[in-house]
Amino acid sequence: MILLRRLLGDVLRRQRQRQGRTLREVSSSARVSLGYLSEVERGQKEASSELLSSICDALDVRMSELMREVSDELALAELAESAASDTVPAPMRRTVLNPVSVTSVTGVPEERVTIKAPAEAVDVVAA
Repeated sequence: MILLRRLLGDVLRRQRQRQGRTLREVSSSARVSLGYLSEVERGQKEASSELLSSICDALDVRMSELMREVSDELALAELAESAASDTVPAPMRRTVLNPVSVTSVTGVPEERVTIKAPAEAVDVVAA
């Protein structure tokens, strides 16, 4: 199971270590207890958005950059997890439709074409 708090903690620790800073320095600057920051970095505590903002300010890192790095790590973890289980995650599965002309919800005609991949069929919508 992938835990967001662990990924977030790993990214925060890497950011701090890249700057050559100690937990004590960052916790003091962020006005967060050293123990709590340590627990956040180890993925043992969920950080609130206010706490993340303080830590990001202390590290001089934009929260959007932090979250982008966490998102990238999450995507890699999901791929590794799905490869290990040898299954395709549900959001990546598509239903198979015969080629037909349909009208979309917006009322614009669309043509649906079915492309069969080796492992599964994928539904593609042509505009």
